[in-house]
Order: sequence, then C-alpha cells, then structure tokens
Amino acid sequence: MTVRPPGGPESPSEIAVVLKGYPRLSETFIAQELLALEQAGLRLRLWSLRHPTDKAVHPVHREIAAPVTYLPEYLRSEPGRVLRAWWRARRYPGYRRARRAFLRDLRRDFTPNRVRRFGQACVLAAELPAETGWIYAHFLHTPASVARYAALLRGLPWSVSAHARDIWTIPEWEKREKLAEAAWAVTCTAVGADHLTGLSERPEKVELLYHGLDFARFPLPAVETRADDSGATVRLLSVGRAVEKKGYEDLLEALALLPPGLDWRLTHIGGGALSKHLKDRAAALGLSQRIAWLGAQPQDRVLEAYRAADLFVLACRIAEDGDRDGLPNVLMEAQSQALCCLSTAVSAIPELIRDGETGLLVPPGDPTALAAALERLIRDPAFRKRLGQAGFRRVRADFSMAGGIAQLLKRFGYETTSVPDDRTAEAQ
Repeated sequence: MTVRPPGGPESPSEIAVVLKGYPRLSETFIAQELLALEQAGLRLRLWSLRHPTDKAVHPVHREIAAPVTYLPEYLRSEPGRVLRAWWRARRYPGYRRARRAFLRDLRRDFTPNRVRRFGQACVLAAELPAETGWIYAHFLHTPASVARYAALLRGLPWSVSAHARDIWTIPEWEKREKLAEAAWAVTCTAVGADHLTGLSERPEKVELLYHGLDFARFPLPAVETRADDSGATVRLLSVGRAVEKKGYEDLLEALALLPPGLDWRLTHIGGGALSKHLKDRAAALGLSQRIAWLGAQPQDRVLEAYRAADLFVLACRIAEDGDRDGLPNVLMEAQSQALCCLSTAVSAIPELIRDGETGLLVPPGDPTALAAALERLIRDPAFRKRLGQAGFRRVRADFSMAGGIAQLLKRFGYETTSVPDDRTAEAQ
C-alpha cells in the first residue's frame, strides 16, 4: 500500500491511541490494525487505561513498535502523578470546557468510574508529547470518554472505533454527545453502523469498517488433514472468552442433548470470568471427559487448533445487560482455514455467515436447535467440507484487512493507492 501524508512528504504528527488494556489476547483485531497503520507510515503512541493481565502475547504484539504508556488504573494508586497532571491541565485553555462536560456527565452517571475517566484524561492531556496531533480511541465507552476529555483539554481533534459492548451497553445520551463531538467514528458491523448513524446529527461521520483479516498471518489451509470418515471422532473447536454473551452454557446444554453414541470431542480456547462455572456445569452434565479447556492462547497456537479441528462452533447470544458480540474475528479466522462454522443469528454474524451456504446459523439461546445442527454436521463430513470451502471463499473475497485499513487511513487524511488484493479462489 502506498501512502502519502496530508500536506506533503514531511513527517506527520503523532497519533495518540487510547486503549482499554494493552496488550490483550482477545483483541487481535486492534493489534493487527495498529501494526498496519505503523507499516503505512503513521506515528503512533499507545495509552492504555489498564495494565495487561494475559500471561502471553500474540506475535503481532511483538512487531508493534509504538511506545506504550499506562495511565493510572486507579487514581489512588498514583496520587502524585494525578495531582501534578490536574494542576497542569487546569491551566489549559480547554480546561473549563472539559470540566463542564465532565460534570454534566457525572450528574447523569454518578459513579467512581466516571471520576476515574476524568482523572485519567488529565494525566493523558498533561503527558501528551507536543507533536501529538490527534487522539484516537478504541471503544466508545471508557476509552472514548478519556479521549474526549483529553481532547477538550488540549484542543485536539479526536475520533473513535466502536465495536460491540461499548455500543450496546452505554446510554443513548452518551453516544449522541460523543458522536457530536468526535471528528468521525468507525465501527466494524453494519448493524452497529446503522444504530450509530441513527443517533448522529451528521450520519456521514459514521462509517462501516470491517476489521477483516491479515491473511499473511493465516496461510492457506491443508484441508486434507481433516477427517472425511463419518466413523472418526469429530473434533469440535470453540474460541472465545468465558462470558455470558458467548453462549457457552447453551453450547454445553446442546452437547448434552446429543445422542450418547455420537463420537465427538470439544476443545475450548479462551479465558474469562465464567471459566470455573462452565467447567463445573460440564461436569454436572457428564461432559468433562469430552472437553479440553486450554485457556487463553497466543495466535500461533489458535491457528494450530483451527487446522486440527473439523467443526467450529460459537453460540453467541445477547446478555442480560444488553452486551453482545459485533462480528467475532474468530469466525473469520476459522473460515480462513476452510473450517465449517456453526453459530447463531445474532448481531452481525449473519453479515459474514450465510445460513446453509457458508455455514449454519441457529437462533440464539436455543440449545435444542443448536444440538440438531451439531448432530447434522457431526454426521455429515461432506456437508461440513462444502460449507467450509464456501466460507473460505467468502472470507477471502470480502473480509480482507487491506480495504478497512485504506478506509481508516483516508479518515486520518492520508491518501492511499495500490491496496493489495488478498483474495484466493480455493483452499489448497
């Protein structure tokens, strides 16, 4: 990709990227974007609201050169730093406007988290290098609040990339006001874009931008290693955090409904707050001997798991608090390896999977329907292979990372040419 910065060939100003936590194994889509922007010539500096909790990192994290600064995770943990930042921030011309915005928000959301956001914003504003020209936040909730307050303090433009939970679990007044003040917003699903466009006074500010995949990290699959014999053990795989919206309780209930003589094994990859609960539930259902719980894994191990599996399943649902997935990257990753995918018709998943054509979809929160689809796919390897190949062709044709990165660069004011075409017609 050829990129020309705005205003000529001189070095562009630095972009401050505000992240909820960095690095995180569950956010490969952010890491691949950061690396692609760096490779296109943008100067980035990362500002993380939380320290990392994952024990491993993906290879892509080690390739990102941007320096990382960790803001105070809790204001009480670094009182001197927060006080010095506030003392400096209150001298900025934008302090009164930022303070008014914060107090208006605090009256409607009187929580310690809201106070923490303003404190973190003061630290961000005080410590931003002079060459910073833009603030860009991933996620519309907490990171966007910090970015917004800091941008008001420093008089800088800011923008946001919205995803899933951040769209569906914050109040409409907050979304409307952030969209009004942001220079632009991108989001990774059509359903999310429609929702945000309806809340914006200037719909052109909101743009659909699929994350897509960096296919250089997902080489063509060797599908001949998969079982074609209907008598062989069928290897099921699911990759996702153990949280309510991933629907793992539904999946366990569905597995318990399968005929006892059906030969299958499930591997789960991912951490999460519900991990122990799910293991206990699997034991109560008599499924423990058939399930391997591997916890969170780096991307190279996840790729190995895709290649070893016969069927990928992700039973997404809408959580009680409204949280839901956008378009889970793991579905695209699985399809990139010609792995047949079974999921649910919730949120943006139907934007990727065409039911009966490139995978199977069932209603969310319906273990009986999920069990019926599982049994059908477990018993019919030819059907699995046909859906896997169709999914492979679609994800390669329509969900490359390159197009989304080109859109994002244009939003930052960069001109792009020669976007590579990552499409491939058939798995090898």
